[in-house]
Amino acid sequence: MSHHHHSSANRTRLLLVLGIVVVVLVIEVVGAIFTGSLALFADAGHMFSDTIGLSVALAATVIASRPATDRSTFGFQRAEVFGALINGGILLAVAISVGYQAIARLIEPGDLEIKSLPMLVVAGLGLLANVVSALILRPQAASSINMRGAYLEVLGDLLGSVAAIVAAVVILTTGFMPADAIASLAIALMIAPRAAFLLRDAVRVLSESVPVDTSVAEIREHILRTAGVVDVHDVHVWAITSGHPVFSAHVVVADSVFADQDTGRLLDELSACLADHFDVAHSTFQLEPGEHAQHEEHLHD
Repeated sequence: MSHHHHSSANRTRLLLVLGIVVVVLVIEVVGAIFTGSLALFADAGHMFSDTIGLSVALAATVIASRPATDRSTFGFQRAEVFGALINGGILLAVAISVGYQAIARLIEPGDLEIKSLPMLVVAGLGLLANVVSALILRPQAASSINMRGAYLEVLGDLLGSVAAIVAAVVILTTGFMPADAIASLAIALMIAPRAAFLLRDAVRVLSESVPVDTSVAEIREHILRTAGVVDVHDVHVWAITSGHPVFSAHVVVADSVFADQDTGRLLDELSACLADHFDVAHSTFQLEPGEHAQHEEHLHD
C-alpha cells in the first residue's frame, strides 16, 4: 500500500478518535467538577492532552502526505516525527502536573467529599470510549511513529479510566477518599514512561540514528556476498520517519563489472537485497573501482 493510502487511512482513524475524545473530555470535565474527583480531573487532563495531541497528529499526517519538492526532496514525511515529539512533550507535562496535584492532595487531603457513584459512571464511559479509540488506532500504530504516539495516548487514557473506576469502587464500598488521589498518582506514573519512550523514538529519528531494528553489520555482510563486490565503505542508514529507512554506501566493485558493463545488474541486485531483506525502499549506491576507493580513503584521513 502506498504512503498516500496509509496517510488517508490514518486521517480517517484520527478524525474518528478525535471526535470520541472531545465528547468524553467534556463529560469528564463536568463529571470532575460535579464529583470533586481528582482522578477524573487527571483523566480529563489526559483527554485534553489527547485532543491537542491528536490534532497535532492529524495535521502532521496531512502535511506528511504532501509530495516532495525541489526544496524538500524527501517530501514532508518527517512532519509525523515532529508531531510525535510534541505529543511526547504534552504527555510528560500532564504526568508532572497530575503527579504534583495527587501528592499535594495526599499530604493535605482536606475535607473534600467525592461523589463516587457518578464518578464510577463517568469513568466507565471514559473506559468504553478509550477501548473503541484504541481499537481504531491499533492497526496503524506499528507503521507510523505519529500514529503510535496517538495510540499510546489513548491507551494511557484507557489505563487511566481503569484507575479511576477502581478508585470509585473503593470509595463507594469503603469510603476511603485518598483512593482518588492514589489513582491520580497511578495515572501520572503510567503516562510518564510512555512519554519518555515516545520522545526517545522521535529524537532517534531526528538525530538520524540507525533504526533500532536495523543492523549495519548485517547489511554490510549481505552486500559483500553479492557477486562482483570487493568492499563497501561509507555506509549510512537512517530514517525519514518511522518505518521508512534510507540507505547509502560506496561499493568497491571488481574491474570486470565495469569492463562487462554489468553495473546495471549489480545495482538492481543490491537494491533488491536491501528492499527484500531489510525493508529499505530508498537505497543509493556509489559504485567505484579499487583505485578510486584508495583515493577516497586518502581524502577521508
